[in-house]
Amino acid sequence: MMYTTGKKVRFSLFGTSHGPYVGCVLEGIPKGMPVDETQIARDMELRRPKKGIGTPRRETDSVNIRQGVHNGRTDGMPILMIIENADTDGSKYLKFARTPRPGHADLPALARFPGYDIRGGGQFSGRLTAPIVAAGSIAKQLIGRSGMEVSAFSRAIGGVTDCENRDIADAAGSRGFATRACTGELDAAMEERIVSASSDGDSVGGVVECIATGLPIGFGGIWFEALDTEIAGAVFSIPACKGVEFGRGFGLANIRGSESNDPFFVDGGIKCGTNNMGGILGGMSDGAPMVFRAVFKPTPSIAKPQRTVDIERMENSEVSVEGRHDPCIVPRAVSVVEAVTALVLADQMVRDPERGG
Repeated sequence: MMYTTGKKVRFSLFGTSHGPYVGCVLEGIPKGMPVDETQIARDMELRRPKKGIGTPRRETDSVNIRQGVHNGRTDGMPILMIIENADTDGSKYLKFARTPRPGHADLPALARFPGYDIRGGGQFSGRLTAPIVAAGSIAKQLIGRSGMEVSAFSRAIGGVTDCENRDIADAAGSRGFATRACTGELDAAMEERIVSASSDGDSVGGVVECIATGLPIGFGGIWFEALDTEIAGAVFSIPACKGVEFGRGFGLANIRGSESNDPFFVDGGIKCGTNNMGGILGGMSDGAPMVFRAVFKPTPSIAKPQRTVDIERMENSEVSVEGRHDPCIVPRAVSVVEAVTALVLADQMVRDPERGG
């Protein structure tokens, strides 16, 4: 089974957590575009779990481009990428077919898909974000040719919140820290919260903030093709995402229009004095940086005993999770948020090249 999004730049995802591989097909990338596989490898490295705060599962995440790129350039054919799964001990997952994990997709998946392979969460696993990052890396290279840039960072983890205003340079700088925080002090504090939760057999969630620059005024769409509509849909597809807000988001409910409206002024072009709207008006860019945040729930797979049901006996039960799980997925989700954002921007750019620069 494949899962597809996009209209002109189409991305199709396939595979399962403990199957032989995960992968994707990326269509619509213009013929002749240079593809930097070193950059793909760097982006894949950012998604990999970091020692002490990530899952012990270790995959090389080597991206094998099977077709669509020849001699370092796209050849106009769909780009097929495969990432092999090697560390696939799924024995500790089998009990969840009978006692599903609270907070996880186990229960609805077992009801919806007869014979569902529950190992590692099957097709609902965060493992499938690996090919998303690979495709997103190519999309970032495409939009970069039109002057667009996307970077994200950890705005909050486990109650530790970065309260400073951040720009895209700050977000890019987060790549130097394991938690994807913007400073060493925040990185240490966030790591402490992750390690503490893990020591208690528990997990924590957090918030990823993403910034995109270089979008010309008018870039995007309206109604069901609005830029924020498609970005939000793509971000919500990332496992564990439970909310998305643009600009000041829900905070706009507590202020007046005279405070929320971003004033325009001329300075070598039309600029915005503030960015409460997150750079989007009517589904299109107003020229300011596009800024949004996504909240990710705590990892549901935890060692603490939790109440559940025994599906076979139809009685109350209890479950605790063994095996290899991230006590916090936020640091790894940062690169995935960047990737899906780049894929949406690439699709919108190819659909309306005049607005894409």
